[in-house]
Amino acid sequence: MSERKKMPETVTLTIDGKEITAKWGTTILQAARNNGIYIPTMCYLSKVEPIGSCRMCVVEVEGVEGMILSCMEKAVDGAVVRTGGEKLFRERQKIMELYDVNHPLECGVCDKSGECDLQNKTLEFGVKEQEFAAKDQYRPVQNWGFISYDPSLCIMCEKCVRTCTEIIGDDALAIETGGYKSTIVATRDLDDCAQCGECMAVCPVGALVSTDFKYTSNAWELEKIPASCAHCSAGCQMTYEVKQTSIDNPEPKIYRVTNDFEFSTLCGAGRFGYDFENRQASRDPQKLEQAVEAFKKAETIRFASVISNEEALLLRRIAEKTGAKLVCDEARGFQRFLRAYREASGRSLPSANLETVRKSRAIITLGTRLYDDAPMVKFAVATAGRREKAQVIYCHPMEDPRLQNQVTQYLKYEPGSEEGVAALLATLLVDRDRAPEDLTAYLDDLDIGYLSAESNVSEEELDQLKMALWKRRGFTLIVGEDLYNHPRVENIARLLVAIERYSDFRLLVIPPASNTLGVALIDDLADEAQGYTVGINTPGDFVLSALGDGDLDLPAMNQQEGTLTNLEGRVVPTHPTLPYAGWELADIARRLGCSFEHVIDLTPELPAEEGYQPIAFDDLPDYFDAVGREFRGYLLERQEEEVPFPVPEEPEELESYDGTILYRCNPDRHFSPFTAKTHQLREEAILRGSAQFAMAAKLSDGDRVRFVQDGITYERVFRIDTSMKGTIAINPTFDTGLRSFAISSYRFSPVKIEKTGKADE
Repeated sequence: MSERKKMPETVTLTIDGKEITAKWGTTILQAARNNGIYIPTMCYLSKVEPIGSCRMCVVEVEGVEGMILSCMEKAVDGAVVRTGGEKLFRERQKIMELYDVNHPLECGVCDKSGECDLQNKTLEFGVKEQEFAAKDQYRPVQNWGFISYDPSLCIMCEKCVRTCTEIIGDDALAIETGGYKSTIVATRDLDDCAQCGECMAVCPVGALVSTDFKYTSNAWELEKIPASCAHCSAGCQMTYEVKQTSIDNPEPKIYRVTNDFEFSTLCGAGRFGYDFENRQASRDPQKLEQAVEAFKKAETIRFASVISNEEALLLRRIAEKTGAKLVCDEARGFQRFLRAYREASGRSLPSANLETVRKSRAIITLGTRLYDDAPMVKFAVATAGRREKAQVIYCHPMEDPRLQNQVTQYLKYEPGSEEGVAALLATLLVDRDRAPEDLTAYLDDLDIGYLSAESNVSEEELDQLKMALWKRRGFTLIVGEDLYNHPRVENIARLLVAIERYSDFRLLVIPPASNTLGVALIDDLADEAQGYTVGINTPGDFVLSALGDGDLDLPAMNQQEGTLTNLEGRVVPTHPTLPYAGWELADIARRLGCSFEHVIDLTPELPAEEGYQPIAFDDLPDYFDAVGREFRGYLLERQEEEVPFPVPEEPEELESYDGTILYRCNPDRHFSPFTAKTHQLREEAILRGSAQFAMAAKLSDGDRVRFVQDGITYERVFRIDTSMKGTIAINPTFDTGLRSFAISSYRFSPVKIEKTGKADE
């Protein structure tokens, strides 16, 4: 059999007289954009596969009859391409005339006016009038929750549908075809939709707009302030759009959040949960003095990881001066995991990122309720499933029906058995030919039957998993918060390193909160608070709170300047959007002898030994280029050294989780009391369980209940969720204020539930 012809790495072609080199497989449109050559488009969106519906990107290629779609056609060696000229101009003008047929002339009140692609292209191609029309259709405006859809403004470019399908993975939108009657329809109940607003973001016209923003401002009136989302560890690119509150009130107000939708994505919390600022603060000198004295006598400084890198460094320096120990409940377990990982791997950070996930052909998740814990990772998994036909194996004690379009196999295990499941995965995935002899011997000696029985993962399920991975390439293992506060977290880390070092799997680790990775790298954390405690967005004897409910106010993250370290190890800048009138941590630090003028003076002083670079804050880039390369801050310099692999310990016998089991997990769009504070994300915190759970716990839908979990007494309404299965219920914490940042226990726990009445009583 003849060898398969090897494809060239690059091709050389000429576009508008300019000779350019492009990577093999690049489309003509991509090659042009890479070299600053403009080709107009209406339906093209870089982050999804080419749609090819608008035909605006047509070009002429020498030797080829007719016009071709540059978004679809691959660049070939020696091609001579022309992107402009009278013929192409007239072709595009005709396309715009068709787009403008019966499009309502309501630019004066349309929310998209001033940033509308249809407006721009109509002007660009000189469409002032046309000689034909089509029968108008009755198309009433529809309310889709956070989003309003006006079919009469829709140009059927399909961007919203493709984004929902390829990027979000919800398949919540579809095209209902019918010529001029065609429209976009919602195919799923709004409660099953991610409500991320990405469909609205990519809409080139005013068909999809924010219901809350509608008719409140013109686009050109809004000041755009770049920032990074502080709700979860993804640190997504975002822009706050601000202007005065009203004619009578000059105070600035955030009207909406946008993003560079061509290349980046936001979840619903980032897009709609923006007004969590602390407006109540004032500069009371007596309160500042009380805070300084509290820090001086504190034995413990306890804080949440909703904090900038610079503030984390400030706390480290304050602790060095006062002798206090630092406690961050969200980050301590994660730090233990990260240090055990580094000791076993020699790497400062795991090897995978979101692009790794998107290009994977096989993905295993362990210890995370992905949809709620990390929307951006969930979106990346959805993209891999759609584009790469990835096998997605979801290992968790609870199935998630919202992932039905992505997950190809569930591996349900008993709560607490993550160590045993990690050992089972290691026996299955580690390449014995690459592993050292002592690791091979360890894996061979593991009692597979015992581990399967204890974890409730059958050997048949493991065989199915093995078959799912057969003859595939591009593997990613994703792990999350369930592991970090497991009593055997260090050994779990060693087992995962064994998989990463001696198989083709790359590892992605999801930090549990917004800047947990930064805190874990910058601060040396103690296990628990002792003695007199200063709490920063956590309970304490003296409390500093950005929620406005402490002894001294602090600014919220949308009122701060600094950097965050996201889950990919990227140090991203964020800027203050709204004014803050009170004292800051920096004021206290200066009183305690820390020398600096502005907090961002500490940006180049972040610890180099952890991969941070000595770059001044004002020198940090914050943009995507024309082809989507990310220039936001910088990536941590990854440290790597050769270290002997420490053979893991035998998994310990599983602690029994009997009775009524609750899982601590916030719903999607809610990460903390800060999202709970926002006006669009109002949601009742309820205890949710299946009918099976209700029967086991002797509960009925609508029962009022009381229970204690993680030392917090909850009073909840119980609701039966018909989409859930099993005998574990979900309890959120986003409504518990400062206490929600002070939990460091394992996420599953047995509780005793007491009925106290009915919801309607």
